[in-house]
Amino acid sequence: MANQEQLKLKLNQMKEFVRMLDSSAEKYGDPTLERFLIARSMDPNKAAKMFVSWQKWRTSFVPLGFIPDSEVVQQLEPRKIFLQGLCNSGHPLMILSASKHYPAKDHHQFKKFVVHLLDKGIASGIRGTEIGNEKIVAIIDLQKLGYKNVDAHGFISGFQFLQMISRFLEKATLNKIVIVNNEEQRKQFVIEVGKEALPEEFGGNAKLVALQDVEAPRLEC
Repeated sequence: MANQEQLKLKLNQMKEFVRMLDSSAEKYGDPTLERFLIARSMDPNKAAKMFVSWQKWRTSFVPLGFIPDSEVVQQLEPRKIFLQGLCNSGHPLMILSASKHYPAKDHHQFKKFVVHLLDKGIASGIRGTEIGNEKIVAIIDLQKLGYKNVDAHGFISGFQFLQMISRFLEKATLNKIVIVNNEEQRKQFVIEVGKEALPEEFGGNAKLVALQDVEAPRLEC
């Protein structure tokens, strides 16, 4: 009870700091704001500054509130990202086919694509209202990966987003990254993910569903 009261106090302090920075957190639930507190070691002032900076970035980079398919056509055309529904953990399963990715000519569009796929992936797993700990299970398929697929600029852009996102990830989540490279690991991988969401190519029962073919609500940010 004491911990919950302390958390509520810090959330209220954070909201007040956000107001002092001429912004508002009214449309965001406490679970979402709590992530900013965790990312800033439960310091309400630092969390508020981080939250407001994120709001400004989001407003400038995603002015419509979402990134439509029409703005990332070049990245969608190879059909390299798949969204498979919910896996055994209850989180959306996203598959990235590395062999279908080629160095981006438009790096700004590539960054938009990263936001687009993350938004859509997270939104596909929301049932009703946000709970603040929405997650995605991602599989990166490195089969048939060749030199032509190496994208230094794309790697840097993706790494920048990963750095930003990793602040919100629990250490236990970061430790769940697994490389599957033998039959025993593959069998365990199938059990953990679940055959219902896993495509036939990976030992499951589902068909691959390209990101652009999935209907998902818009993520409210």
